[in-house]
Amino acid sequence: MRLQEFLLDFHTRAHRSLQGLLKHCHNLTEKELNQELEGFGFPTIQLQLDHIVGAEQYWIGVLKGSLDDFDDSLIFPSLESLETYRDEVFNATELFLTSTTTAELETVRPMMTWGKVEKNLSPLQVIIRTQTHIYQHQGQILAMCRLFGKPCSGLDYPID
Repeated sequence: MRLQEFLLDFHTRAHRSLQGLLKHCHNLTEKELNQELEGFGFPTIQLQLDHIVGAEQYWIGVLKGSLDDFDDSLIFPSLESLETYRDEVFNATELFLTSTTTAELETVRPMMTWGKVEKNLSPLQVIIRTQTHIYQHQGQILAMCRLFGKPCSGLDYPID
């Protein structure tokens, strides 16, 4: 399997879990989605979900050299609008992966990041970070759902 094929598969599987999480979140009330809970980096489920997708958009922008296109103030008022946003970001990542080479993915190069800080980064590592990042916040969201008495299971990284 070529590196791009592996990353596309990895990306698709991670987003399958994220889609499952979004589907589960439709069981929550508007109040539960937006209720602040202590002990979480982003205190509401809605903010956690926005952050998951926004972070992937941000990092794909870094990889493409289009950091100026990222707007971190975007907050999606509904799960439906967030699902549309997730689709757009999924497609942007997929387009990046299908239009790059293995050599480009593996080559460390300077990239402009938040605050106009230039860092030497590997696109491969950035892509992996965006996908593992989904699970970090998914775990927090699932803990929040349990606090509301609405647990969910079956969202581990799918291996089938």
